Amino acid sequence: MAGCGSALCCCCPRCCGERESRTPEELTILGETHEEEDEILPRKDYESLDYDRCINDPYLEVLESMDNKKARRYEAVKWVMVFAIGVCTGLVGLFVDFFVRLFTQLKFRVVQNSVEECTEKGCLALSLLELLGFNLTFVFLASLLVLIQPVAAGSGIPEIKCYLNGVKVPGVVRLRTVVCKAMGVLFSVAGGLFVGKEGPMIHSGAVVGAGLPQFQSISLRKIQFNFPYFRSDRDKRDFVSAGAAAGVAAAFGAPIGGTLFSLEEGSSFWNQGLTWKVLFCSMAATFTLNFFRSGIQFGSWGSFQLPGLLNFGEFKCSESDKKCHLWTAVDLGFFILMGIVGGLLGATFNCLNKRLAKYRMRNVHPKPKLVRVLESLLVSLTTTVVVFVASMVLGECRQMSSTSHSGNGTLSSQSMSENVNSSIKTFFCPNETYNDMATLFFNPQESAILQLFHQDGTFSPVTLSLFFLLYFLLSCWTYGISVPSGLFVPSLLCGAAFGRLVANLLKSYIGLDHIYSGTFALIGAAAFLGGVVRMTISLTVILIESTNEITYGLPIMITLMVAKWTGDFFNKGIYDIHVNLRGVPLLEWETEVEMDKLRACDIMEPNLTYVYPHTRIQSLVSILRTTVHHAFPVVTENRGNEREFMKGNQLISNNIKFKKSSILTRAGEQRKRSQSMKSYPSSELRNMCDEHITTEEPPEKEDLLQQMLERRYTPYPNLYPDQSPSEEWTMEERFRPLTFHGLILRSQLVTLLVRGVCYSESQSSASQPRLSHAEMSEDYPRYPDIHDLDLTLLNPRMIVDVTPYMNPSPFAVSPNTHVSQVFNLFRTMGLRHLPVVNAVGEIVGIITRHNLTHEFLQARLRQHYQTI
Repeated sequence: MAGCGSALCCCCPRCCGERESRTPEELTILGETHEEEDEILPRKDYESLDYDRCINDPYLEVLESMDNKKARRYEAVKWVMVFAIGVCTGLVGLFVDFFVRLFTQLKFRVVQNSVEECTEKGCLALSLLELLGFNLTFVFLASLLVLIQPVAAGSGIPEIKCYLNGVKVPGVVRLRTVVCKAMGVLFSVAGGLFVGKEGPMIHSGAVVGAGLPQFQSISLRKIQFNFPYFRSDRDKRDFVSAGAAAGVAAAFGAPIGGTLFSLEEGSSFWNQGLTWKVLFCSMAATFTLNFFRSGIQFGSWGSFQLPGLLNFGEFKCSESDKKCHLWTAVDLGFFILMGIVGGLLGATFNCLNKRLAKYRMRNVHPKPKLVRVLESLLVSLTTTVVVFVASMVLGECRQMSSTSHSGNGTLSSQSMSENVNSSIKTFFCPNETYNDMATLFFNPQESAILQLFHQDGTFSPVTLSLFFLLYFLLSCWTYGISVPSGLFVPSLLCGAAFGRLVANLLKSYIGLDHIYSGTFALIGAAAFLGGVVRMTISLTVILIESTNEITYGLPIMITLMVAKWTGDFFNKGIYDIHVNLRGVPLLEWETEVEMDKLRACDIMEPNLTYVYPHTRIQSLVSILRTTVHHAFPVVTENRGNEREFMKGNQLISNNIKFKKSSILTRAGEQRKRSQSMKSYPSSELRNMCDEHITTEEPPEKEDLLQQMLERRYTPYPNLYPDQSPSEEWTMEERFRPLTFHGLILRSQLVTLLVRGVCYSESQSSASQPRLSHAEMSEDYPRYPDIHDLDLTLLNPRMIVDVTPYMNPSPFAVSPNTHVSQVFNLFRTMGLRHLPVVNAVGEIVGIITRHNLTHEFLQARLRQHYQTI
């Protein structure tokens, strides 16, 4: 290959050949990716969630004991837990907001007093050192918290999106994660980085939703509660959906938008009952945060004036300006153009951030963790110097506006107006003027957004252009460093500056005096944010709820649609990009049309590792220790000389008897129905049943299905069920006909071994101990690892009957099923494994999440074209 001659390859031919033989996926994991164009394939080490119920004997016992009273109690407990998740998420938001406000006010008060004193004394360098001291200390603390729990870095939205899609990301919903996330984001925001606290709120809410109903934590192992409910991935994923929606509701005061966010961005499996619970959880989070923030800030408990962490305020024209309108039909044309520009800017932002992320994967992440802290400190140092110098040097003195909002508004609108006026900075400017650059840079980001939305005074076009450029580059550099960081607020602020710049240009150079600058700032914010994250439905509702102005619905929706279409022409959204960089096997909403040229047999994995209904312990241990599969088909072999086997080995005899009893025949089904009808108190039915039995019951030897199996039989080497799969098997041994009976999970097999569920060969399988559903799920969600278990006390010749614990009726597809049908079934039902079974009940392969990723399907489609 030509790659060995490039400067990027080592001189050693052996090493070069080894590197070329590795896949891009392996090179990414090892941190050795050198080409920007290298495709990062989905990794196979990610596990899927078990969203599908396992209908085995222990679960059926639970169903048998369930009545309406217990069902109503279970549903009531679920509603209570949903309400508790919303309240706790609101309290987490209150904690973050309180300390961010406290630290930020302390920092700006000290630095502003120093600037005012040093303006006359000429010691501005001292003011810069004070600002650096605050920011570097806060960012250092945020980086240390990420070192404790690395998954707490970033916004957490890509990880939660993966979890709701059905992928189990390690450590993403642990208690330690939410502690490091909540404390880290308040330090990173207070440290002056261009990050927001709204994205981490979504992650924090999801962690609360995952952990609270469990009443246990691996970080607090000594605290145990006997809480028998919600011990499955199915319930946990539903609560995570509610928690993520509550996080959005707490961040923006948008409960409906939070519900739609959880539906649009995350959950691939949804039902009607979950929608109502998620909305109720979002309302509880908004109510809790609103109640406490309004009381703490205004001293008026119960006033409910601050619904979310980010409040856009009230949009209205000044009463003195009769020509002003919030927006007109003519403005829609400008909004569409702004959507196009916002999509282009968002695509550029995503492209630059992707290159930065790849650079970090190659040069920062493989190095000691201290390097990540130093990178965060470098970003903080650069940001602080740029903010300070730009505020002092690049700002212009602008005339303060004499107009203000009417005094008969609500308490929140008056407070917002006062906040806008009080956040004006007058650095180096004479009386009745203000420094427009310092007003944007030397304020919290939320205050800067309010300035751009509602400040009646003007901002210089040069100031807005420089502010947009600096904020664009620094926020792009910041997103991805090892601190908890959100992207919503920086994108909104950057887009608001862009929209305000457009409004200024239209007023100054085109003479459109009727336009309202706040509307263009809002549309600019929506355009840029939509171009970065590519959200449509949920983001539209979030912005409408944040503005509390329903008339903005149409322009916001049009702008977001245009921005998404424009950005999608170049690349994916920022969250999808980071998901792909992690190699997570995320399933899209649907497959491409041309993928229907493939069938299930084209994408399935035919090389199976399976277990028998009755298997020796030594065989199970060998299978579990030599494979990494999380589910195993339970099968029996199709043999022609089964009677001879039944006379010999007792183990094989048990397996053959199980196969004969589990295969459904028309004669056997007719006998079952006839016996059922005999119990009916009607003499006519009894007589009719007797007639059917005497006239239509065929003899056992005429079983059609058994005849088909025997006709398909070909002589294969005899393999006893206590033998483990071997790499030395021939093709005939590896792909022998196997009758499929069900699926059993790795966690279930490990639980059976740990609890000694087995019987000896001299005994009947009925003597095997039975486990209840509570005992099977007691170790959830962290089941023991087979490599950590001491199984010396177990006799390796003992036999385990797995049939009571397997799922005898999993979803399955035919080998000829089209890929679109397979994909829809897998994604809609939240499956983890999908067996492929032929017309005579033989398993021929299995499909997992990895077989349905876009990259895998593309590779199979290329092979399909080559074989045509």
